[in-house]
Amino acid sequence: MKTRKLFFVGLILSAGFASAQKTANGGITPVMLTSIQKTQPATAATRALSNAIAVNAIDDLAQNRANAGAINTQFSVETSKQSITDQKSSGRCWMFSGMNVLRSDFAHQHADSLAIEFSQGYTFFWDQLEKANLMLQGVIDTAKEPMESERVRFFFQHPIADGGTFCGLVDLAPKYGLVPAEVVPETFSTENTSKFRALITSKLREYGLELRRMVADKKKADAVAQRKTAMLSDIYRMLTLAYGEPIREFTYAFHDKSGKTRTAPKTYTPQSFYAEIMGGRKLQGSFIMVMNDPRREYHKTYEVEWDRHTYDGTNWCYLNLPMEDIEQLAIAQLKAGRKLYSSYDVGKFLDRKRGYADTENFDYASLMGTTFPMNKADRIATFDSGSTHAMTITAVDLDQNDKPIKWKVENSWGTASGANGYIIMSARWFREYMFRLVVDKDFVSDQLLKESQQKPVMVMPEDPLFQEDF
Repeated sequence: MKTRKLFFVGLILSAGFASAQKTANGGITPVMLTSIQKTQPATAATRALSNAIAVNAIDDLAQNRANAGAINTQFSVETSKQSITDQKSSGRCWMFSGMNVLRSDFAHQHADSLAIEFSQGYTFFWDQLEKANLMLQGVIDTAKEPMESERVRFFFQHPIADGGTFCGLVDLAPKYGLVPAEVVPETFSTENTSKFRALITSKLREYGLELRRMVADKKKADAVAQRKTAMLSDIYRMLTLAYGEPIREFTYAFHDKSGKTRTAPKTYTPQSFYAEIMGGRKLQGSFIMVMNDPRREYHKTYEVEWDRHTYDGTNWCYLNLPMEDIEQLAIAQLKAGRKLYSSYDVGKFLDRKRGYADTENFDYASLMGTTFPMNKADRIATFDSGSTHAMTITAVDLDQNDKPIKWKVENSWGTASGANGYIIMSARWFREYMFRLVVDKDFVSDQLLKESQQKPVMVMPEDPLFQEDF
């Protein structure tokens, strides 16, 4: 019996030693947990707060009443209004924002006597087909790398997506043209993309594995290419079932904002319609893309590898600038009556009911009894913030020194969202949560144009900031 007791004492001591070892290795021990629990307040105020949070939305409780007053909706510089669009349950904000800029430019060229809205469904068909090819060809290009490599994993993890950037429209519109929304309306699946995208994603992963095995089996390059074409034929068929067969010719007459017909009907192809919309201007090369990334050196150009919509298209290439420079570029283009593509971390401090984005909208720190001190660079580096949503800048309010007080953007969430489809942003919120801007070269200084032509530093698509706009 004595021997058995000694044995059990030894087990207990061994368990204690093992627990101590786990403490040294970073695990949560009973001692540590007791220490944590002792620091928790047990006041009546804490209990009341806990009860309130249990049955209310955090934003409702954290709303800063000192910042909840009426919003000044007057802007010293504002572009012409146009109809608000709605991307519904899809991640196509980049396309909506880009097309909103193009149709605004078209109206501007015609002194607002003509109005147009483009078919996002038509362009989305080609976007998805091109992204499917980008994935399959990328798999072929990296077929000799191990399945565990970062780049191979990139293609299989993200075979296809709704999201994107302005460079997608730059590559797609000249190649496939544009179509009026009246000619090719949306389908259920273009407005509600998740289920069909899941099916396409699964098919592409299956096809990707097959192509890798063909390369591993030393099949000839022509045979691999022919098989890829057959796979894309299957993807094309699936796309036509969900999004409709792409139109090849149509008849259309332009109208004004009231809907009154202003031109005689004319027969177009999507490409000839795009050419007429552009009025001889070329989209590619007519603009620069700028970004605010405080982690990296300013006034340098960067390129995001594989951040494109078509295999033979254009990577997202941008000039990194301080916010003060970006603001002046936007102001210059707005003063000329021209809207701009831009993107933001729209989930931060946005009062959706009022359509107002401001860093003082919500006091989460006081509600939770802590602080949130990270700056913009820290938030990006830790995946806490990044570009998530594209919108169209339409107005800015300037003070007597020509400095921005607030901004206004046209969103693509319908007229029931925000301030009748718009979001107003304070200047302080804009500086913290605005990331991307597309500017016509006409409004860019010679110095910045020269900087934008530098040989870019290549950065990886896995970077926290280079997620697609949805």
